[in-house]
Amino acid sequence: MTNAYFFGYGSLVNRLTHGYTPTRPARLKGWRRAWRAVPERDLCFLTAVPAPGEEILGLIAPVPAEGWATLDLREAAYERLDGTDAVLHDSDAAQIAVYAIAPGRVSVPGPQNPILLSYLDVVIQGYLTEYGAEGARHFLDTTDGWDAPILNDRAAPRYPRAQSLTEEERATVDAALRDFGSRVLA
Repeated sequence: MTNAYFFGYGSLVNRLTHGYTPTRPARLKGWRRAWRAVPERDLCFLTAVPAPGEEILGLIAPVPAEGWATLDLREAAYERLDGTDAVLHDSDAAQIAVYAIAPGRVSVPGPQNPILLSYLDVVIQGYLTEYGAEGARHFLDTTDGWDAPILNDRAAPRYPRAQSLTEEERATVDAALRDFGSRVLA
């Protein structure tokens, strides 16, 4: 694929978790995010779900032909979909892939498959870096499933691409979880 990009809407927004460059801000029309579980994993993940009339912020980055196998491996629980016509951007992208979990494979998260706090931290850090506090708020407001339990793994992160957060970044995440009334598990 020439001029082929991915659209990131979760951890891929955090440039510290990948080496794809240059990145550009973008928006995905007709979608929102949701926390969902898949049968083969004991944690839940973000996925994009169709939502007519809505849009989510994210970023795009080019993927060289030899890079797709690595990205597909990273996003193994997801299907790579063609999002070219749904992504608003200012780039030379001719094709844009969006990774999403197939609707027939998802379930609502529960105590047996919580959200990792270290994963959420990475996502919020990415939105704060790319879009500031308003972007982080947009992420929170355009994501469903905040009733899922959150496993506090900050002391020993289980998320493979965990990052160090500043006090301000941690405070942003913690305040959002309080606002949503999220149940944080020790």
